[in-house]
Amino acid sequence: MLEARDFNDDRKDAGEIGAGHSVTALYEIIPVGADIPAGVDPLKYQRPAPRASAAKASASSFADELMTVKLRYKEPDGDTSRLVAAVVRNRPQPMTANVGFASAVAEFGMLLRGSWSGSASFDSLVTRAKRFRGVDPEGYRAEFIKLSELARSLQTLQTSRR
Repeated sequence: MLEARDFNDDRKDAGEIGAGHSVTALYEIIPVGADIPAGVDPLKYQRPAPRASAAKASASSFADELMTVKLRYKEPDGDTSRLVAAVVRNRPQPMTANVGFASAVAEFGMLLRGSWSGSASFDSLVTRAKRFRGVDPEGYRAEFIKLSELARSLQTLQTSRR
């Protein structure tokens, strides 16, 4: 796994995504005012507010932005990476099958780790995984749903024994 400080270092390799392939990335959003781990680049959306009037102007200039995604890539025979950055606008859209299913997988992992403090549950992730199962030619998504249902049953059994 690439360390955050190595994002801009062309000598470090973070893995490959082949031409024609796609990935789904999930991001943790850190709310304004929360402690922020040390990052690579200067923050775009959070800065110490020197004056109230400057802070208001800065915040309003990004009002329609949810986040900025940065990706570095190298040409197949290249040694120097190129940075691509894209702003994700605050325009809600329906979830795609890949994103919906990936969110169920992420919720599953967070429940197993005990790192979720919200309203996550095996019931909600199983429902979402079924809804966003999408095309599943190898049956991996169906297998994940079965595994999630088993975990839900084990949790119910454990809860009933207390």
